[in-house]
Amino acid sequence: MTAETSGPPGLTETRYSRGTATGPRLRWNKVPEVTLYFWVIKVLCTTVGETAADLLNSNLGLGLTGVSLLMSALLAVVLVAQFRTSAYRPGIYWTAVALISVVGTLISDNLTDNLGVPLETSTAVFAVALAIVFAVWYRTERTLSIHSVDTVRRETFYWLAVLFTFALGTAAGDLVAERLGLGYWVSALLFALAIGAVAMGRFTMGLNAVGSFWIAYILTRPLGASMGDYLSQPTADGGLGFGTVITSVLFLAVILGLVVYLTVTRRDVIEDPVESGTEVGSGSGSASGRNGEVTRRAG
Repeated sequence: MTAETSGPPGLTETRYSRGTATGPRLRWNKVPEVTLYFWVIKVLCTTVGETAADLLNSNLGLGLTGVSLLMSALLAVVLVAQFRTSAYRPGIYWTAVALISVVGTLISDNLTDNLGVPLETSTAVFAVALAIVFAVWYRTERTLSIHSVDTVRRETFYWLAVLFTFALGTAAGDLVAERLGLGYWVSALLFALAIGAVAMGRFTMGLNAVGSFWIAYILTRPLGASMGDYLSQPTADGGLGFGTVITSVLFLAVILGLVVYLTVTRRDVIEDPVESGTEVGSGSGSASGRNGEVTRRAG
């Protein structure tokens, strides 16, 4: 499959045909459709990432470095399973997201707590790393849209971007909270408003679809972390005092319920219009199948 593109980044019209240097193209996309379910589970996973990282670090007795190595190993196993699938599988995909949220948090915490790297520096480093991933991804694939994560190379770029969004969101969220001295719920409200502003810009001002998605994706990390801290931290520290165990179990139960629902209903599966010949709705752009080719509006 080959790809030809035209138009500005993020609004690129891409024409696909059989045979490509990126490897065989799969019939199904490897990531879910961006729906309300996607954002709800994403925020819940970021909350679990914050509370589970705190829980494991304090209870396993392995230290921050030991916990980081353990969770990284588990993430590697799940990512191998994710890459071996031929299509999006909710259970494997969201397990990977939950684990990568923990690992991203631990990476940021290691830099700050173990190595003494200032939050300003780690935030800048993660921002540059994420920008490099996006630049190489776009230069190689001519799109950053998650609606076309259908080759191994594109999926590799996708998971690298997800990892750095979690690390960046952790560092930036901690930086904002420490510098502004805001409470947990105020911080959560601030990040929720920021996400709302991005959504408003997208739907009322025509803000770039792909850029809007990734900005919101980054902002959900500090939003979820603030929610997790508000629920789990002691009342003396401004939290509700539920603890990390109850908070983690509660959110994991909700995630599990939603993932089971999506597995049964397939409400968030993106089918390849090349094979189906169907028109994709406004959430994924317009597409039409004809003579083995498809034209898709990225984002």
